[in-house]
Amino acid sequence: MPSNPASRAARGKGTLADHVTSQLAQQIRSGQFAPDARLPSEMELTERFAVSRTVIREAISRLKSEGLVGSRRGSGTVVLGANQATPFRLDLQVGDVRDSIQAVLRVIELRRGVEGEMAALAAQRRTRAQSRAIGQALKAIDAAAAQGRDGVQEDFAFHAAISNAAHNPLYTSLVQFLSQFLHGAIRVARINEARRADFQQQVRSEHAAIAQAIAEGDAAAARAAALQHMENSARRIQAADSEFWASEGGKAARHLAQVKASGVE
Repeated sequence: MPSNPASRAARGKGTLADHVTSQLAQQIRSGQFAPDARLPSEMELTERFAVSRTVIREAISRLKSEGLVGSRRGSGTVVLGANQATPFRLDLQVGDVRDSIQAVLRVIELRRGVEGEMAALAAQRRTRAQSRAIGQALKAIDAAAAQGRDGVQEDFAFHAAISNAAHNPLYTSLVQFLSQFLHGAIRVARINEARRADFQQQVRSEHAAIAQAIAEGDAAAARAAALQHMENSARRIQAADSEFWASEGGKAARHLAQVKASGVE
């Protein structure tokens, strides 16, 4: 069994989480882990695959979405039998790489229906600690940009902090379920925005407006700010030129177009 997905990821396509998920799924389907068997602990998997706990947690989350494993009190993460789960799947249904821009816009449309109400609920229900967490997540995006990093993880964490502040576990679960799509769309957007200082400032201002409205408990303003952010994100993607789609941005968009997500009904 390959023990270092990091080296495989470096040589091929996909992220570390992609490789770990694929290998564990293959082992489960081949019977190496029997139904009701306990999956190795996070620490064991971290050592086995030579990756961080964050990568292992994302891989486990994907396996749960696939209906391959589940959490059981007192047993940790266990392998589910074939008849214990029926997967619900999301597919961008993009058949041509030329439609990769459409894949990004579809994710933004989906986010628009989620982010607005999530921000409004966060404004109504957030605790002081959660409001501070949102502010800290915003600062983390700035720090990532200052260090020359893409800020994808930090951007996702900002929106995840808002979902936590909404105090509706269904939003948190939905954000996690959609994580592969969201990471992909955010990556495309941030590659595009990094090319222009005005885009970077727009995004910074939009995030700040959402955070401020939530901190002030203004649900209507939080909803409006979140919706405006999504609409502007779509406009910035649509404004990208052919050079962008022929470069790293297009590569990230094509990767997003191939993503499928599934979960348990």
